[in-house]
Amino acid sequence: MSDAEPLLEGTNVDLALSEAELEARREHIVEFIDDTVAAAGADGAVLGLSGGIDSTTVAHLAVEALGRDGLHGLLLPSEVNPEADRTDAERVAEDLGIEYDVVEIEPIVDAFVDAAPAGAEDDRTALGNVRVRTRGVLNYFVANAENRLVLGTGNRSEAATGYFTKYGDGAVDCHPIGNLYKCQVRQLARDLGVPEDLVTRTPTAAMWEGQTDEEEMGLGYDELDAILALHVDGPFSKSATVRTLDVPESAVERVVELYEKSMHKRAMPPAPEPL
Repeated sequence: MSDAEPLLEGTNVDLALSEAELEARREHIVEFIDDTVAAAGADGAVLGLSGGIDSTTVAHLAVEALGRDGLHGLLLPSEVNPEADRTDAERVAEDLGIEYDVVEIEPIVDAFVDAAPAGAEDDRTALGNVRVRTRGVLNYFVANAENRLVLGTGNRSEAATGYFTKYGDGAVDCHPIGNLYKCQVRQLARDLGVPEDLVTRTPTAAMWEGQTDEEEMGLGYDELDAILALHVDGPFSKSATVRTLDVPESAVERVVELYEKSMHKRAMPPAPEPL
């Protein structure tokens, strides 16, 4: 039996993978990374390292797939990142024995602010997205120069709710953990031997000081995963989801709202239908 905890205490909803399922997912993702890099004729991969659970999990899987020399880590902190982010990310890179570089992005962000119309920087989300997109540009700069692919760190929960920056952390060549809910990423991370303090670290996109994923989305990942699994990805009605999870109706409506408003992020930019 898996040692993962049930998804939500007091419910029969459990997205935890069995040991056999976990091993199968791990092998499948490792093979996926290897095949994707090989099919592109690339010499390896580039990965932005934040010290968070998603990038750390992908780093471990990429080293299994490509070897230490096959992965180049980039640490791309800004002025809003706490020092712990850099320390954790460096620890991941050093534990795995991979090459990594640290590039402070704030001077680049400042150049965008100086070039933009006056007042653009007053929009906190817009400025946060500049930071995320700057990281994406640097990831591809290094990847192109070294004939590597850019690995994404997005999971199924973030994709379904649009919790990523278009042409930022969403600008990648593949998403190795894109089919895993956040709770399953935690489980896989533990199976890979990721330190527990990184598994349980508060998720943040580091878009502005003090920003956290769950505060911005308006609900926790466990609740989010359960609603996605039952109602958005699954067959349960809104009322059945509310009863099963014992959550407010507003929570289900919030997840549906996030899913519907972010559809454009999960599709290629549209063009008019042919005449």
